[in-house]
Amino acid sequence: HRAVVVAGGRGELLGGLGVVASGGVASGVVSGVGVGGRRVVFVFPGQGSQWRGMAAGLWESSSVFRERMVECERALSPFVDWSLSGVVRGEVGSPGFERVDVVQPVLFAVMVSLAALWRSVGVEPAAVVGHSQGEIAAACVAGALSLEDAARVVALRSRVLGVLAGRGGMVSVALAAEEVRGRLGGGLSVAAVNGPLSTVVSGDVGALEGFVASCEAEGVRVRRIPVDYASHSVHVEEVREELLGLLEPVCPRSGGVPFYSAVTGGVVDGAVLGGEYWYTNLRQTVDFEGAARALLADGFDVFVEVSAHPVLTGSVEESVEAADASAVVLGTLRRDEDEQRR
Repeated sequence: HRAVVVAGGRGELLGGLGVVASGGVASGVVSGVGVGGRRVVFVFPGQGSQWRGMAAGLWESSSVFRERMVECERALSPFVDWSLSGVVRGEVGSPGFERVDVVQPVLFAVMVSLAALWRSVGVEPAAVVGHSQGEIAAACVAGALSLEDAARVVALRSRVLGVLAGRGGMVSVALAAEEVRGRLGGGLSVAAVNGPLSTVVSGDVGALEGFVASCEAEGVRVRRIPVDYASHSVHVEEVREELLGLLEPVCPRSGGVPFYSAVTGGVVDGAVLGGEYWYTNLRQTVDFEGAARALLADGFDVFVEVSAHPVLTGSVEESVEAADASAVVLGTLRRDEDEQRR
């Protein structure tokens, strides 16, 4: 049970409290009763929620968040040549988010630390789900990967992506996946199915330009994603052996929280989340919509996007509507537009 009294002085406050005590109704008094039995899902997005200055305030104000970020910095340090705290605080000489081998590990650390913050106030996930690189944070929070193994996966996986830089790209289009597939020419593939009307395409630069021009000519909403590589496409096959070799030491385990996979579209045992899974995660189409449908079918009804800015809430809401289900969809943080302008 919760109530809030908003008033301009002591007399109004006391009057409002009297209304709360009697169960009455009045302006300036808001009350409600929480619904029990909710099943909470922590949702971890891929790249795209980042913004300059994200998490810097929480680093200073929240001991829970700061302590987990420090643990992430320690876990990442064997695999990176930069400081997590330096990047987050914008220290002189620190690399920026234009480097994929920086932005993805930083996002991982922020998501894992935000999950710790949610848990510290009593919000425990009954399941986790991730999108592309977000699955690494999901696996860590579920207990399927140790923090050290998860740091290895996100740091080395993002470093390998540098080999593909400059040769591809990705775009988001507001159409169903099947309709998108019917529009694709050579050099393109469906990279991700985020929702019933939210699809991502990846592939060769020239082919993407033609696809975008065609969509715009027909009035289809299409948006270029600010990356210069083609994840979840045939381009990734070039780095398979290198990635498997780098991730060979990873030792996954069955976690304590159910892990819904955007690779399979359903729940999987955390013990399968070894190197081969993380290659497939990078190469195969992301079936986030399938995973969201499975979660809704299994009775989960609160989706909390654990990220620096909500990028998947709209896709989850599309899936909720398509399933004719009832669910609450929430974000965690939101981009500071003033900081972005600076």
